[in-house]
Formats: sequence, structure tokens, C-alpha cells
Amino acid sequence: MKNFLVTGTDTEIGKTYVTTLIIQSLKAKGVNVAGYKPIACGDRQDPRQIREAMQSDISLEEINPVYLKNATCPYVAAKLENIEIDCGLIMRGYEQLVSQFETVIVEGVGGWEVPIGPQKLFSDLAVEFGLPVILVVGNKLGALNHALLTLEAIQAKGLECAGIIFNNVSDSWNTACVTNRSMIEEFTKVPVLAELIHGQDYFDLDDLATALS
Repeated sequence: MKNFLVTGTDTEIGKTYVTTLIIQSLKAKGVNVAGYKPIACGDRQDPRQIREAMQSDISLEEINPVYLKNATCPYVAAKLENIEIDCGLIMRGYEQLVSQFETVIVEGVGGWEVPIGPQKLFSDLAVEFGLPVILVVGNKLGALNHALLTLEAIQAKGLECAGIIFNNVSDSWNTACVTNRSMIEEFTKVPVLAELIHGQDYFDLDDLATALS
């Protein structure tokens, strides 16, 4: 399986949840897999969850080389700490994991176009990784607009969106939640790899493996 990058239509829509589910499923299949959260803001809960899913003694610094204490966009958080995010450090950390693991899953920060530095967005860093992208869509009212705009932005960077994963962020459903998937399938050619019910604790790898083969 290839390495790939997980991004989302927004913050707090399940990127880490999806990343950890995939890690756990790959490990159950015997794959030596690592998660990589290059930038975390506010706390380190996401990289901790990734390390727990890996069941590894790898350090948090190896999973998350850039940690900023303010829960805001990375560029603002870095300004508040009077530092600049070092993308070279991030890429070196990624290459180190690639040398140790069969598969590396890179998890983005916030949404696709979140600022990370002067005139630099997360999408620019994604281009440096050059990986196929899995888009996590928080399945709710308004998700279609966010998903279609994000897909367009991914493709505008010359990157491949290998698939979409719908994550039901609530256990209550409305008409939008029921119909969002069919609308995405009608208006794009990007495959929907999964639709996760709220709190689902497993992931079927078949569609993901096909998308990334």
C-alpha cells in the first residue's frame, strides 16, 4: 500500500479518528504502519491517539515535530510563539518514518487551505509531500459545498484525491446526512471509500487498498 495524506473539509470533523481507524486496521493485517501529524496546535491529543493506535514506543516528537500551544491556525500560533514553522524539519521527519515503516499516513492540520506560514498554506506543504489524498468529510448540512470546494482545491494543486470518507459526526441523521453521499457520487468521479457511522470502531480496508493500489 502507498503512503497517503489525510485531510478534511474543516477542523474537528474526524481526521484523527479516521487515521487511527486505518492504522489499527492495517496493523491487524500485519502491516508495519506509522501515522505522522506534522503540525499540532493547542494540545497533543491527536499525535497521542496516533501513537496509541500504532502500539509503538516511538516518541511524540517523531510523530509530531511541530507542536504549537495555541489552539488557532498554525501561522497565528507560530507568530504568538515568535517562531516560524520549519517545513524542512517536517519533511525530514517524514523521510525518517518512511525509512522505518511500510506505510506512513500523514494527517493534515485543520482544513486544506489553513495558513501555516507567510504566504504558505497547508496545501502548499501537501504538494511537498506529493501523496495521494484521502478527504474526510464531516457528514452534515453544508458538507457538499465544503467537499466540492476542497476537491477542486486539491486538484488545482496537481494532486490526486484517491477517495472520500464520510464521517457521521453525530448519531442523529437528517436529510442532508442521508443524501450527501449520493450527491458527491453524482457530481464527482472521486470514489467514496467509506461512510462511517458515529462511533464506528473498525474500518474495511478493501476499498482503500483498491484506491491506493
